[in-house]
Amino acid sequence: MIASAVAGFSSSFALIVAIGAQNAFVLKQGLRREHVLPVVAVCAASDALLIAAGIAGLGALVQAHPDVVTAVRWAGAAFLAGYAFLAAKRAWRPGELTAAQAGPSRLGATLLTCLAFTYLNPHVYIDTVLLLGAIANQQPHRWVFGAGAATASLVWFTALGLGARKLAPMLARRVVWRVIDAAIATMMLGISVTLVRA
Repeated sequence: MIASAVAGFSSSFALIVAIGAQNAFVLKQGLRREHVLPVVAVCAASDALLIAAGIAGLGALVQAHPDVVTAVRWAGAAFLAGYAFLAAKRAWRPGELTAAQAGPSRLGATLLTCLAFTYLNPHVYIDTVLLLGAIANQQPHRWVFGAGAATASLVWFTALGLGARKLAPMLARRVVWRVIDAAIATMMLGISVTLVRA
C-alpha cells in the first residue's frame, strides 16, 4: 500500500509542477497575499475530485466523447487569451502593478477565476482524469494511489501559494510586477495559441 501511495504522490507531483496557467495564478495570488488559502483549497480539492473521477472510470467516458474535450479546449483558449490581455494591460500601466495600488479583489471573483483556470484547461483532464486515472487502475491499491496523488497536489499548491508570500517584500517594486505580468501575459497567450492549434 505504501508503494502505491508513493507512486501516486510522485506521479502527480511530476505532472503538476510544470509551469502552467493554474500555477501562475496561484503564484500571483501568493505574491499579492490575497485569498491564498481559499485558492489553494479550490485547486487541491479540484485535483482530488478529478483524480477520483479518473480512478472511477471517467477517463474512458471522456475518451468516448472527444467533442466534449474540443469544446473545453476552445473555451479554455478564449479564457486564457482574455486573461493574457488583462495581464498585458497591467504590465503596460505601471500604476496598477502593486497589490496596494491595484486594490483588493473580491473573494468570489477570485475563486471563480481559479475555477475557470482549473476546469477550462483541457490539460487538467488529460493529466488527472486520463493519465493519473489510467496509472491508478494499474496499481494493486488504486485508491491509495489516488490519495497519494491528491496529497502531492495539496503539498504543491500550499508550498506555491504560501511560499510566494516570503518573496513579496522583494517584489514590491513596480518594475518587478511589470515583468511578472508581462511574463504571465506571454505564457497565457502561448498556452491559448497551443490549445487553438491542437
